[in-house]
Amino acid sequence: MTLTSTAAPTEHDQTTVLAGIWAELLGIDPDALPRDVSFLRLGGDSVLAVRMSALVRRRLGVQLALSDVRVDTTLTELAALVASRAAGTTTGDRPLPVDLHRRADPAAPFPLLPLQQGYFVGQQDGWELSYDSAHYYLDLALTDVDPDEAPEALRDALQRLAAHQPTLRARVTPEGHQHVLPLEHPGAVPPLHVLDLRDDPHPDTRLEVLRREMSTRGPDPTRGPGVDVRLSLLPAGRGRLHLSLSLLLLDGWSSNVLTRELLTLAADVNATLPALDVDFGDYVNALEQLPATTGWRADREWWRAQLPSWPPAPALPLTRDPAEATPQVMANREARLPAAVWTALRQRCAEQGVTPSVALLTVYATVLARWAGHHRLLLNTLQLNRLPLHPDVHRLVGAFASTMLLPVDLPPGASFAELAGQTQRRFAEHTAHNLVSGVEIARDLARLRGTHRPVAPVVFLSTIGMDAAMGERAPRHAGPLGEVNAADHHHQLRTPQVALEARLFELDDELVLVFSTVAEILSAEQVDRAFAEFVDQAAALADTDAWHEVVPLPATPDPDPLAGGLRLGLLDEAPQAGDDEPGPPRDRVEEQIAAVFADLLGVAVTDRTTDFFALGGDSLLAVRALARLARDGLMGATVRDFLAAPTVAGLAAAARPTPTQ
Repeated sequence: MTLTSTAAPTEHDQTTVLAGIWAELLGIDPDALPRDVSFLRLGGDSVLAVRMSALVRRRLGVQLALSDVRVDTTLTELAALVASRAAGTTTGDRPLPVDLHRRADPAAPFPLLPLQQGYFVGQQDGWELSYDSAHYYLDLALTDVDPDEAPEALRDALQRLAAHQPTLRARVTPEGHQHVLPLEHPGAVPPLHVLDLRDDPHPDTRLEVLRREMSTRGPDPTRGPGVDVRLSLLPAGRGRLHLSLSLLLLDGWSSNVLTRELLTLAADVNATLPALDVDFGDYVNALEQLPATTGWRADREWWRAQLPSWPPAPALPLTRDPAEATPQVMANREARLPAAVWTALRQRCAEQGVTPSVALLTVYATVLARWAGHHRLLLNTLQLNRLPLHPDVHRLVGAFASTMLLPVDLPPGASFAELAGQTQRRFAEHTAHNLVSGVEIARDLARLRGTHRPVAPVVFLSTIGMDAAMGERAPRHAGPLGEVNAADHHHQLRTPQVALEARLFELDDELVLVFSTVAEILSAEQVDRAFAEFVDQAAALADTDAWHEVVPLPATPDPDPLAGGLRLGLLDEAPQAGDDEPGPPRDRVEEQIAAVFADLLGVAVTDRTTDFFALGGDSLLAVRALARLARDGLMGATVRDFLAAPTVAGLAAAARPTPTQ
């Protein structure tokens, strides 16, 4: 129901609208919706809660605060809160005090968000476990393809989608800004490449070559489009749709939006998409206001107060120092829980008052604890994190995602239900402070620990509930492209600073579980064993008894730093290059570097051994410092040189011209 009267809605009207929103998201008859049962116990999760917030704003004109968007709220509680927000009588937390509106110049540059900055620096080999392109590759099976019409239909769809979603035309500058090219600019629209293998005697071999190429050489928006779309035509009316998406420009939610809209437009030349009133650049500019707000400052202080007590990352045994590895792709292990098991698992989660994502995060943590040999762990979770600043935010394509660091403590002797409940409470507590990105908190933690290595290289990502949050499943019929069989897919990930990532997503009523690992540094046998444990333990949660069993866990809380052997999170720092004797800059090169540091950081740099990051610098400013020094003729240092020795003296040792220069 959508209110059309010009009169202010009554509290009864508001409750009716809210019941309709819950019924729509949860697939429940609104008349049968209980008012005193939590959103979570009815099958909701954090992804759906964010969508719920957007629908409340669109249909009732009420903006909820971040702390309002909770999975444990009941319909009665939410109705009372919405009524008080509408009346302006609520005390305590208030909606986000930032203004999202259209920029005066849609082509004007705007900043990279923190996670984008991490990908940008990683593409320049700034981090260990870096790649020259941070991207996600996916190909989907097609049947009943019209080989004559399909290429043109897909080409036309790309053109129209680039007009609708400006991010498809975005570029990133060498100094780390992003901007959108005009639609008519040469090369602005991602081109379509067609590979016709209908008469090829070995189509599968050629297809594998293409797949390997797109997996290892992704699109780079610093040089061209951030999206690479290709179509393979195969014998017997078959085909493959290939998508390679730069993580610099698109997150997981955006990948889903892009695929849906591309297939919708390809299916019908007359199809139109609802207009967007804002774009990603407008959203980023709105976030630029956050650090001036009391909410952001309070979140920042909350996070900083937690850091000293945090455990290390899981001390997984390594076969090689990550600093010496040059991975090409992340190796995948994939399994699926059948629809019946997945349905039962979700029901058990609702009964226990935890979201499926948190339940499976808890499974992941217990597997990691046994593998690492200690039960206190620091994990890195990838969050969709689209702040509900405008009703169109969930429909935009862009790099909205952020990270959230999550310390987990798994005391031995506890049942799985106890561990999951504890994790749910901690997860909710941390997400209530999500105005500050986990990337920024990781920088603070690295400074506190005096390290330049990744502090949280073990990641968890769940997009469970995305189809429900978007309102419908992805299209299966795509006109001339035929029928899309998403179950027959291939995917590959390249994410800098990540040693191991667990990913969960739903597909055709099943749950897909994936481990993506850097094979060059982890034992294949150990990864196989850990993944098998993960899948088996996840499937067991469909049975109520498994929730009440005591989980076997190591007694040791933290890893022993003297245990020996290479272990994640316990690696030695690389020795810093250059002279470490303090004092003022010694020569013209050091004076140049000190002047650039001072200009970028807004502070005087009088000591040649002062750490750039201790003065407030970050990895993006380091890239900008190198770019500026390169323009001045100092081109010998790389980003990794800088991050390894981030002082005037250390950078000068790498950048100082040789006698032949």
